[in-house]
Amino acid sequence: MRHAMLDAKTYRTYVDILKRELIPALGCTEPIAVAYAAAYAAAVLKARPERAEVWCSGNIVKNVKGVVVPKTGGLKGIDAAAIAGIVGGDAKAGMQVLEAVTDGDQAEIRRLLAENFCRTHLLLGDETLMIVVKVFAGDASAEVTIKGSHTNICRVVRDGEVLIDRDVAVKEEGADGASALNVRDIITFADTVAIKDIAPIIADQIEKNTRISEEGLSGHYGVGVGRTLLKYAGTDLRTRAKARAAAGSDARMSGCALPVVINSGSGNQGMTASLPVITYAEDLEIGRDKLYRALVLSNLIAIHQKTAIGKLSAFCGAVSAACGAGAAITYMQGGDFEAISRTITNAIGNVGGIVCDGAKPSCAAKIASAVDAAIMAHHLAVEGQAFSDGEGLVTADVEGTIANIGQMASKGMKSTDLEILKLMVGG
Repeated sequence: MRHAMLDAKTYRTYVDILKRELIPALGCTEPIAVAYAAAYAAAVLKARPERAEVWCSGNIVKNVKGVVVPKTGGLKGIDAAAIAGIVGGDAKAGMQVLEAVTDGDQAEIRRLLAENFCRTHLLLGDETLMIVVKVFAGDASAEVTIKGSHTNICRVVRDGEVLIDRDVAVKEEGADGASALNVRDIITFADTVAIKDIAPIIADQIEKNTRISEEGLSGHYGVGVGRTLLKYAGTDLRTRAKARAAAGSDARMSGCALPVVINSGSGNQGMTASLPVITYAEDLEIGRDKLYRALVLSNLIAIHQKTAIGKLSAFCGAVSAACGAGAAITYMQGGDFEAISRTITNAIGNVGGIVCDGAKPSCAAKIASAVDAAIMAHHLAVEGQAFSDGEGLVTADVEGTIANIGQMASKGMKSTDLEILKLMVGG
């Protein structure tokens, strides 16, 4: 155990980041954000909407297109998500808005979908995460805008009267202290945090993410990446770590109605940052407290990278989440700052080119590949090996490498993101 301590302000900031980012969500977070905005708009309208219109930024469109909206009986799409939120959603439940949808609501959702109750539009501009929902009933109307993060409602209008209007939405970069994150302080925090301060959050992540992973391994979801890995690659520790993370995504991307604890606005990232660490902890028999500390480190390393990248981009978030998991595996085995930094460098210096072409069943395969690379990064780090300064985007300082990857992903891949979107929507 290392003995350095963070100052009280930084300590509280790190606890608050975990509380803010590690929250439960039912279903892929982009369609759920649409459902949340729609449910909120319906509540503001104070009447059953007769029609709806939804505008979404490109990355929302990309991440809604290929995933099943939970509790809808297998439906996909922005319109299905919005209608589900309006018909049976509970806006007070936040990212678990569709928990309240019943089997009896499914027929109504399908009926409204067939009647073109909801019209959808692409929202042009530089915002990567933005949703505008407008609902109408006779002469009454309500409008809700989400921007910057999945539940950040920055504008609400009812019958032309502006009820909420924040000119500046919560910014992804450095939001609420996240810019204070750095690898050295994250390690210190993981070492010294009082378990009582983080136990409820981490315990919830372990319970929920393990449960959906087990469901993915026992059921038939997507293309069954997790199940297939165990069938053909064996049941060694490395394969189990990949399979459990992939299986959670198998289930989640195919509409499994089980919640997960997310990371950086993503369920896939929440599972990738946690399930490989849990698997290694079981094998190492390290005990609850050390596992909790390792998961604190994994989650914060992932969030640190995503703060520079942004919540949504053409850069696959499984890479940053798996990198966090690899760093935590090194941490659990006694790795110091240098060893953990080598793991991070080796992971993002390897698979930092996986693109995000939307949320869908193949995310499970990308997770498996990213976790495999993170474990290799860990093994190299244990051997004292790391990619060197000047090799591609790698610098002598781990923070410089993280910053370079962040700039490449957030700025350099903007045109890639647009091209992916054009190909996906056929124009």
